[in-house]
Amino acid sequence: MSLRAILRTGVAAACIVSVAAPSVYAAGPVAAARGSLDVRVAQAAEFSRLEFHWAGGARMTSRREGQVLTFRFNRDANPDLSTLRLNPPRWIKSAEARRAGGALEIIVTLADDADARIGNADGADFVNIFARAGATAEAAPAPVPVAPVGRPNPMPPGGVVRAGFEKAEGQARLVFNWAAPAGAAVFRRGDAVWVVFDTPARLDLSKIPASGPHFSKVQVFKGADYSALRISTPVGTPYYAEGQGGLWTISLGAGSQATPDPVRVARDETVTPATLTAALAGVTKAVWVNDPAVGDRLLVAPALAPSKGLPSRREYVEMAMLPSAQGLAAETYASDLMVSVDGDLLRIGRPKGLVLSPLSAARAPEIAAAGAPQPMAMPALVDLDNWPKTGSGGFLARYNALQGAISAVGESEDKSGDIGARMALARFLVGSGMAYEAIGVLNAAARKHQTLMGDAEFRGLRGVARVMANRLTEAETDFASPVLADDASSAQWRGYIAAQQGEWSDARQKFAFGGRALELFPALWRARFLHAQAEAALGVGDLVGAQRLITNALAQPKVPVEDQLEIRLTQARIFEAKGEKTRALRMFQAIAKAPIDRIAAPAILHATQIRLAKGQIDAGAAAAELNQLRFRWRGDGVELETIRGLGKLFIDQGRYREALEVLHSAGNNQPDHPEAIALRNDLNTAFRALFLDGLADGMQPIQAVGLFYDFQDLTPLGADGDQMVRNLVRRLVDVDLLDEAGKLLKYQVDNRLDGVPKAQVATDLAWIFLMNKQPESALQAINESRTTILPPALNAERRMATARAYMGLGRYDAALELVETDNSRDSQDIRAEIAWKQRTWPAAASLYEKSLGDRWKGQGALSAGEEARLLRASVAYSLADDDGALGRLRQRYSGFVEGARNPDGLRVALSGMNVESLSSADFGRVTADNEAFGGWVAKMKDRFRAARPAGSPARG
Repeated sequence: MSLRAILRTGVAAACIVSVAAPSVYAAGPVAAARGSLDVRVAQAAEFSRLEFHWAGGARMTSRREGQVLTFRFNRDANPDLSTLRLNPPRWIKSAEARRAGGALEIIVTLADDADARIGNADGADFVNIFARAGATAEAAPAPVPVAPVGRPNPMPPGGVVRAGFEKAEGQARLVFNWAAPAGAAVFRRGDAVWVVFDTPARLDLSKIPASGPHFSKVQVFKGADYSALRISTPVGTPYYAEGQGGLWTISLGAGSQATPDPVRVARDETVTPATLTAALAGVTKAVWVNDPAVGDRLLVAPALAPSKGLPSRREYVEMAMLPSAQGLAAETYASDLMVSVDGDLLRIGRPKGLVLSPLSAARAPEIAAAGAPQPMAMPALVDLDNWPKTGSGGFLARYNALQGAISAVGESEDKSGDIGARMALARFLVGSGMAYEAIGVLNAAARKHQTLMGDAEFRGLRGVARVMANRLTEAETDFASPVLADDASSAQWRGYIAAQQGEWSDARQKFAFGGRALELFPALWRARFLHAQAEAALGVGDLVGAQRLITNALAQPKVPVEDQLEIRLTQARIFEAKGEKTRALRMFQAIAKAPIDRIAAPAILHATQIRLAKGQIDAGAAAAELNQLRFRWRGDGVELETIRGLGKLFIDQGRYREALEVLHSAGNNQPDHPEAIALRNDLNTAFRALFLDGLADGMQPIQAVGLFYDFQDLTPLGADGDQMVRNLVRRLVDVDLLDEAGKLLKYQVDNRLDGVPKAQVATDLAWIFLMNKQPESALQAINESRTTILPPALNAERRMATARAYMGLGRYDAALELVETDNSRDSQDIRAEIAWKQRTWPAAASLYEKSLGDRWKGQGALSAGEEARLLRASVAYSLADDDGALGRLRQRYSGFVEGARNPDGLRVALSGMNVESLSSADFGRVTADNEAFGGWVAKMKDRFRAARPAGSPARG
């Protein structure tokens, strides 16, 4: 069949679309998001095909100018043409979209030897591109990938590898299935993770979303001898590469994948000129890959599975080796780098050699000859097998020899020799567990050689020593140095520090970043790091992950018994969190028998809490055990957790003073510890519950005030603290403990408040002094809290208090001047009382009667204040010889006499002075000030009982 006949066969075209190369832009949510146009691409051996599928249909017109095809549609859309631009099929050079007059145009540039045919089938427009007649024979055949020597060709039939995508365990995973084992390199550069395969297949990413939680963009590239992906990810996102046969899985995000084997890169002393050699098992070739983001070339060495990579970045004069999860990669600074592959060895050099230092340049010849402790592959690793070796002479001989090497260098100009000798001694001390001594040696080295502060191994080794000495804050400073920012081994220590400080989420992120270095640590620290990870997982509620990590920690060889007990303690806490209380209780009770208090104490704490929850002991017994425990073990989070539990038990039992004393006993020794923060919150919550929420209302007022005084440093600032004091003042005023109420308010005024709040509380204090017959103190409280920014209602109330204080001091003219223009009820009362004290009987009587208003029309007994005003009005009218007014009062208010508090006095007052049966003693009783003052005090108590600030609407 001729080519023209093949192109006309719809069945063949359908087969091309559905079998040869499924569309990268399958219809669905992704296509809909891009617009209503779906552009599908297909590739066959003899032609390529484009199809334009519109949702709802559209009319297409086309024109051709040379090798440029322009397709114009009568609608607009935003089609995805990234595959046509980045990896066009055969016979297409490029494609782009543009808009003209509200319509969409797609411009396709054909290869020089290509021709095209346009048509419509099954409701879609298509264009088939093929070799122009007469040009097929002349065109050079497309290169056919040659199978690698000694292994099957990984290139699949058709030259397309379809990427799979899945989400599992919080990771995004890209899966590539090759026809045979293929070499791969997976590495990070800047904000992107690169995946480079050693076979130039076309990577089909149709099943990979455009973005996700762990990546924002995926770009595909293809060279003459490689295919590659550039995945944009946030800096610090963990990445893993797992290979099995022809299947490669690239995982993004924190996970539990195994750490790749480290690749050793070192100077090759057997080769001249200077050359770097990397022992990379299964390396297939070296390729040069263009980085479009930077505009330079990367040297990449893919390798066969299993995974092996470089844990951290290595800087050289002519290049930098990039951190990798599989294979090797380097960004190059020199243009004449040469690379070769010989078996499992990858050699990198230059025609005149690399600029490298000899292996022994960093240490004195004597140290090298003596076999001094050597640095590890990563700056924060420790070697507990070789560093502490003493030889036949024992510890002291070894220590003297290493110290003597420092003395041998002396004051000579051999700077590198002195540094090497000091670092060797520090490694020996760290390996021997002498952390404080190692810190001293390293600090002395830093004082002598200040450039060491920028050395990665120095920072890492001193950070390790400080962690071992439990100087976590100082260690955190070392590991935060920029020279260790990308170092995976340092990330493990940073995660461990964060876990010790209770920063669980931060710890998990740092452990994930340093996951590839975990297997490089000795078994002891692997177990400790895994245990810390398990604590972090438990802290954020990941119980499944915590249990898995505990299992891995217990599986480490030769873990000391003390560490095993700590791990088991965390395992018991996991069981407790999962609700397996009985199982957890058995483990806690067993661990509690350990002779190590720092392990037994938390076990006793949790066992007590579980027994209380299960009803095996009552609250009193639990409190006794916790009270004993808090004196047995002190100084860490366990003590704080014990105090928190005991305080809660005391509060639940109504033992408020004991609860506050216990919670307050922790002090502020560990202010940044999470348990310390939680304990301070418990203490403040308990204090608020007592004095703000009414929990202390059941106590006698004087007991409540005593408790408040003992812990008044817990009083919160602001409105809540003021309300606490008002609540106590209200209770004290109710029982006439005015001196104590005044002390409370005066402390607030003198020590805690400023501005308007101070003026409000000072006004309340003035009323207390006036109720307690201390007008001088009331006037002083008003005068010492003056400010120009007070609201009108508060100013008015302060004038009333000042007027009453002047009245109490006998300064009637000053008091009257203050209330002269004020027509409020309080002002009337003050003017009436001054008139009474000045014996101006007609004015006093009129004012008192006016203040009663139409009360005579109402029902119910008179209040204390109303009864006092009625008494004084009656007496004043009698003394003023105004029988008519007195008769009016008697007519209106006689019905209130029987229900009065002082019916005899009120009857006497309303009868007047002309009743023969009244004695002078009876009349004298009702003219006393006690009744009026008692009524005013009752009114003020009502105001304080409302517990609102002075000057508020309720008081105005």
